[in-house]
Amino acid sequence: RRAREEGQVMAQRPVAPRGRNPEQTGQAAWMATEKVNAELFTLTYGAIVRQVLHDYEDCVEDVNKKLDSMGFEIGCRLIEDFLAKTSTTRCGDFKETAEIVGKVGLRLFLGIGARIGEWNADNTECVITLDTNPLADFVELPERYRDLSYCQMLCGVVRGALEMVSVRVSCEWARDA
Repeated sequence: RRAREEGQVMAQRPVAPRGRNPEQTGQAAWMATEKVNAELFTLTYGAIVRQVLHDYEDCVEDVNKKLDSMGFEIGCRLIEDFLAKTSTTRCGDFKETAEIVGKVGLRLFLGIGARIGEWNADNTECVITLDTNPLADFVELPERYRDLSYCQMLCGVVRGALEMVSVRVSCEWARDA
C-alpha cells in the first residue's frame, strides 16, 4: 500500500477470481481466444504426422517418440500463453493440477472438455478422458500403423507445460475411441 501512495508501481501476478470453477475459467478463456478453422487444424496435424512417418521411414516407435518430443517443446511454450490468458494461480496439489489441465488448458487450446477420474489411492495418477478429439477427425490408419499413437503429441504438450511449472509427470495415450 505504501508503494502505491508514493506513485510506485508494484508488479503482482494476477489472481484467478475466487469462486470460479475450472469449467467456467476454461470456457471464458476459450471465448476470449482467436479461433482457427477446426478442419484446417485437424488436417494440418494429420500432415505433420504423415511427414514424421515419412521422415522416420514408417518406424512407428520412433514416430511416437518424435511426436511426444514435438509436443513437449510446444507445451514448454504454451504454458506462458496459458498463464497469461487464465491468470491461474499455483495449484495446491496434483489433483487440482489435473483439473486445471483437463478443464481449462484443453478447453483453451483445443476447445474441448475433459473428465478427470480413476485416481489411484495416493492421488498421484489419474485418467483424463477427452469429450471429443479434434485431432482424430477424418483419420483412418492402415493396419501397418496399428501401434502408432496418433495423438501422442498431446501427451508431450501436457508434460512440457507442467514441467515448466515444476511438475514432473509421465503421460501416455491409452487409446483413441
